[in-house]
Order: sequence, then C-alpha cells, then structure tokens
Amino acid sequence: MKKFNKVFLSLSLALSISVSSCQEPAEISLEEVTRIVSTLADDDMEGRGIFTPGIDKASQFIQGEFEKAGLEYLDGLSSYDQQFDMYTLAPESMNVSLNGKAQSESNVIAMVNSANIKWDKNTVLEVSVIGADEDFRAAFNGVRNAKGMQMVLVNTAHKDMFARYKGFFSRGSNLMKMDEENAAVMVLTNLKSFNTLDVDISNSITEKSLSNVTGKISGKRANEIVLFSAHYDHLGIRGTEGDIIFNGANDDASGTTAVITLAKYFKDMGGTPERTIVFTAFTAEESGGYGSKYFSENMDPDQIIAMFNIEMIGKGATEGPNTAWITGFERSSFGTLLQQAVEGTEYEFYPDPYPDQNLFYRSDNATLARLGVPAHSISTSPIDTDPDYHKASDEVSTMDMAHMTNTIKAIAAAAKRMISGEDTPTRVDPATVN
Repeated sequence: MKKFNKVFLSLSLALSISVSSCQEPAEISLEEVTRIVSTLADDDMEGRGIFTPGIDKASQFIQGEFEKAGLEYLDGLSSYDQQFDMYTLAPESMNVSLNGKAQSESNVIAMVNSANIKWDKNTVLEVSVIGADEDFRAAFNGVRNAKGMQMVLVNTAHKDMFARYKGFFSRGSNLMKMDEENAAVMVLTNLKSFNTLDVDISNSITEKSLSNVTGKISGKRANEIVLFSAHYDHLGIRGTEGDIIFNGANDDASGTTAVITLAKYFKDMGGTPERTIVFTAFTAEESGGYGSKYFSENMDPDQIIAMFNIEMIGKGATEGPNTAWITGFERSSFGTLLQQAVEGTEYEFYPDPYPDQNLFYRSDNATLARLGVPAHSISTSPIDTDPDYHKASDEVSTMDMAHMTNTIKAIAAAAKRMISGEDTPTRVDPATVN
C-alpha cells in the first residue's frame, strides 16, 4: 500500500500546539481517556441501546462532561440535549387480495410508513414485476428508493430471498416522520398483472424520543463551523445466556471519548478560536443514523467547514500502531490537509484500506456528506479482522489506551489549521454520494 506523510503526534508536540491566539493547551491525558471510555462502556450503561435507560444514562454522563468543559449550548437549545421524536411502527394487520384471491401474509412485504393504507382498483399505483431472472436485491433497492404508491409482483423464483426480507420488515421500523405519500407493497406471486386488488394494511404506532448531545465553542466566525462527532449508541442487551451486554467500548465509546476529550482540550486552551467548534455525540447510528439526520436538518450544511467523525479508535490499525485511516479520502481535500497539518511527525493518516466494505457510508459522516460537507470518518480499527466488532466482547480490556490517547492528540493537531481558518477543505460533491 502506498505510504503517506508520517503524522504521529508525539507528547511534546501535543503539548506545544495552540489554536489561533489560544493560551497553553490543556493536557489530553491517558488517565482521562481511560476514565471516560470506561464509564461509557461500563455494564451500568447496558450497551447504550436506543430507547433504553442505559442510553439515557450515557446521555446524562456526556452532558455532564460537556458542562464541566464549559461548552455553550447550540443556538436555539436550552441544554446540551438535542431531543427529537421517533415513531416505531409495527405491523398490525395485512390484508391483500389480487383478482379476488387473498394472499398469505407470509407472501406480502409492506413498506408503509403511516398508520394505514387502503388501495383498490381506483387507486393510482405504479405497478411493476420482478421477474425470475432479475437481480432481486437491486430491484428491491430500486423499489425502496422510488417515490409514490407502488405495487410490486415478485416471481416465486425469489422465494428464499423474499422470505429473508420479509423477516426483516416484519420486525417493524423506526422513522422520524410519518409518510402518507409513499408506500410499497410487494407480493410473492407468479402473476404478471391483475384486474382487481384490495389492500388494507395497518400499523401500530408508538412515539418515543431520542437525544443527541451537542455543544459548542463560539468562534470569531460564527457561520464557519468545524464539527467533531461520534455516535454514543450501541447494540444494548442481546441474548439470554453468557455475556449479554454489548458494551461497545471501541464502537463507539472510543469516538465519543475523543469528542469529550477534544471539547475539554480546545476549551481549556482559552481565548476565542477563529472558527466555531461544535462537538456532537449522535444517537441511533446503529439503527439508521437518525441522530445525524436530525442534526443535519437543524444546521446549515454550508456553514460546516469540516466534519471530523471519529469512529472506533481503540485498536491499532494493521498498517502500524501510529496510523489512522480516513474514509472517502478522495472525495475532498480533507485528508490531504490533515497530512500536511502535522507533516514531519511520526503519525500516518492514509485512505481507508477497506474500500470493499463501503465504510464511508456506514457512519454518520455520510449524512452530512450528502449535503456537500467535507465529512469523513477517522478510524484505526482493523475492521476486516476485528474479532470484537458488534460482539459482546467489545470491552475496554481489548483496547490499547495509549494508542487511543495518541490518536486523539493527533486529531487535535491535525484540526489546528482548519479551526484557525488557515485551511479549508474542498466540498464533497453531493451528486457522487449515494
């Protein structure tokens, strides 16, 4: 693999870098990093699953850390708690008839994000067929992304794949907004057309709330923002035997720890930075990125100069202990600027070495990148071989605290020129982001 400029942040460099006209920087210490990540990944947080007391407890802890750091609230908020409502939809009844013949519920997939739909022969529908020789996954994705009311006839040659998707959608769904204008009903059948239909599908709806945790350090340029983010949710409690708490120490208590530590670091440096710095711990990344979606809807993306999304930095990368990789490296000049900002040190930033895993799209950065923000994830974990990823074994004991601490210091150094206004990364082209 091609090597890039070494950019390791030694302890002496970490303690000598300042932002704008700030005073002597605060220390990013191993002890603080260990304390924070150990608290977030403790069994007491119950794996930080959404809609659980555990994630509420984690939110309160992060808010407390932001308060101790002395962060300001975002405009329009009266606390660090950026709360929003979610709707959980669960299938209640599903009645579909074609040509007067009732279809088995096991042969129906309903993607309905409202309480009820009723269709008959007079309903204006887009009718399509997924034939025996077609790629079911590709066709399904096309249906899911299309607009309007859709009736889809799926050839029985796809029965096995259909059953897998049916199982997923039978568990219900979470959504931020009800949608009565778009729906799709898929029926497993050898019919290629129909003369009459009757569709009556109902969902039960439960309204719940989720919260991002966010704060800021106001800069001289109020409308130019450097964003540090990570997600603080994980998978919660799963199973009934053995270790059933999925603590998510590396994923992503490590990134959340970095956000908290960086907030304290930049705040304690004193003075007023040139650009405003925002620190956000997103909720519900593991469940569909709802936290980052809500955040992006309440910010002007054109004001966000760069997004440092920090994801799984608790283990050393396969390229070496002093390396970190950046997703979507080629999509903006963000990565190149980070390399240049700490050029001459021993740390190495380089492009994501796992392009086949589409990691650019698997974290909260993608939401902002779709809006043109130079939004990238920084990680160090060997994702292709990590035995603890999304496992109950993702514990603090599996992590390298010294490596994690140095990575946070490296990010602090790499961000210096963007915060000071000396560097501005090119924008991501939204047309290139799926």
